[in-house]
Amino acid sequence: MTTSPNEACVLAGVPLAWFALKVRARGEALVGGYLESKGYEVFLPSYLESRKYSDRIVRVTAALFPGYLFCQLDPSRRLPVLTTPGVEHIVGFGGAPEPVPEAELDAVRRVLEAGAQAVPWPYLATGQKVRIEFGALRGVEGLVTRIRGEERLILSVNLLQRSICVDIDRSWIRPLQIGPSNLAVPGSEPKRL
Repeated sequence: MTTSPNEACVLAGVPLAWFALKVRARGEALVGGYLESKGYEVFLPSYLESRKYSDRIVRVTAALFPGYLFCQLDPSRRLPVLTTPGVEHIVGFGGAPEPVPEAELDAVRRVLEAGAQAVPWPYLATGQKVRIEFGALRGVEGLVTRIRGEERLILSVNLLQRSICVDIDRSWIRPLQIGPSNLAVPGSEPKRL
């Protein structure tokens, strides 16, 4: 019986972190399947998207972070991941893979588990940072915005400079700070390895 790369690391006591993988557009699920067959743990947040065709509207499952998925791996043993069909690179800075903070991925997981309506959203680096105080999303932090008169929570994965938008009730949230937040340097982009 062979062990997966992740099982070997766990048995050796090597801590595994989550990394963002840049993958072929609209190939996120296929690449995720390849990685899972190699024994890696993959997180591919998704939502139902309505696509309009000339004669109908079809609802399809789409990635919340188009062109990206998350994979738990040992960065010193990344070659099996990088040689997986559809993987372009591991997101990082300065020539080294950069792990995604567990709190950011946990917030996205909790939104999906709670069944909240979430869609991709342009990344926001400024705004009022809030924490949800009630309900299934209690403890989740993000930026609040108003769209068509309704309050929305923007959750960001800063490394990817990507965000998702979640419907919320204003009475659920409490401000964390006053003034603009400094989540990212304007004009900075994730670097490929």
